[in-house]
Order: sequence, then structure tokens, then C-alpha cells
Amino acid sequence: MDPELKKEIIEDLDRFVSRRDYYRRVGKAWKRGYLLYGPPGTGKSSLIAAMANYLKFSIYELDLSCLRSNSDLQELLPTTKNKSILVIEDIDCSIDLQNRNDEDYSNQNNNQVTLSGLLNFIDGLWSCCGDERIIVLTTNYKDRLDPALLRPGRMDMHILMSYCTPGGFRVLASNYHGLKDHPKFTEIDKLLTEVNVTPAEIAEELMKSDQADVALDGLIKLMKKKKSACDDLKVEGDIVTDNQTDILVENSAEADEER
Repeated sequence: MDPELKKEIIEDLDRFVSRRDYYRRVGKAWKRGYLLYGPPGTGKSSLIAAMANYLKFSIYELDLSCLRSNSDLQELLPTTKNKSILVIEDIDCSIDLQNRNDEDYSNQNNNQVTLSGLLNFIDGLWSCCGDERIIVLTTNYKDRLDPALLRPGRMDMHILMSYCTPGGFRVLASNYHGLKDHPKFTEIDKLLTEVNVTPAEIAEELMKSDQADVALDGLIKLMKKKKSACDDLKVEGDIVTDNQTDILVENSAEADEER
């Protein structure tokens, strides 16, 4: 994670847990909502675990697809404790995000959680008994979410989990190899501005060897393949997607192994 983003999140968490008297004075529930969004592999689940570890909060992971109705969702409220994080991952894949005001749709689909039911659940979480609670929603596609779900008071802080930045790479290099600087960092920084690489992909390359030079060479090779694949697609005049780039890189790697 980029160091500046990490600092911003920690400051927000510290401010939240230290303001019990403030929340009581203004008459608001002592709760906070976070939306984590961005491409797969950018560390959304890892951030949730880090938040819980930092605050010493429990985590409740909620799978909406396992619930039969909005009533089942509401019944979960009393089971959550203070100092807890309620997590709904891949929210755009968990429920139908349309037809919020369509009564016919709700009546025909009373065997599943609806968007309206989820909104009522979040509002109920915010107003029911209990303090010091956090709800976190994750998605790869923020633009698919209903604006009503994203407004302040439900999702108070929106956190973009982006592709790896030079700052984020340095954190990973330090974590996996104890590196603060290295002659290859300049080339890696340049490549990071030219191709999209997730923190998960970088971590995987750094873990392949205990020797820093070997691991960094592998990372450079991966990014050059991604850049080459992206350039090839641009030459063909196609709109380049990360999925297309990854497929071409995988095919190239398989060809190298066969040779």
C-alpha cells in the first residue's frame, strides 16, 4: 500500500475510536463505514485484516448469497458485538443492485436479500444499540453500486485500492527483502508508470527467490512482458484491458517454458 494512503487510513481510524464523547454529544451512532474499491489483487482483504489487527476489533464476514431474505439479514444485527468490523466482500456480486424501488421485483424474489433490504440493514446497524462498529464493503466496480449505498452516513470513506505505485513497491521490497534502495529501483519505478501491476503480483515475484537481485530481475521481466503485450494490442488498434494483457503474458510464459 502507498505510504501516504496508509497514513491517511490510520489517522481516520484513530480519529474514529477516540471520539466516543463527540459522537454522543452530537447524537450520532459511534459507527463508521468504509468502501474499498479497485481491481482484484490490490489488497482489499489484506487491508481489512490490518484494520482489525490495528484496532483489536473482531471481524464478521457476511455472505449475502447465503441468506434467504431481508429478515434473515436483520436478525444478524443483535449477534454482532461492540468493537467489531462487519465485512461484505464483492458487494456488486452479492445482490441485485437494481430495482431498489420495484415492489414487484421484491415480491417475486422474497427468497433473497435486496438492495433495499441492505440499505435498511446498514441504517439499522447505525441506529441500533451497540457502539464502536465498522462496516466495510468491497467491490472491483464502484460504478456498479447504487449512489444510495455510497452516500456519507453509510459509506463515510471511499478508499481506492489501486495498482502498485513506486512508494507501494518500496514497502513490499522492504518487507520481503529488507531493501531500502537498490540500483534496479529506478528501472522498476519507470515500468510502474507504464504498466498496471497489482501489489499481489509484485509480492508473488518477490517471494520467488531469497536473493534480491534474482527476485527484482523476475519482477522486471514480468513488467516488460506486460508492457510488450499492451503495446502489441495498441498497435492492433484494440482497447486494451488488464485481462487481455494478463492473458498475453500468461501465453508468453507458457511458450517460454515449452522452449
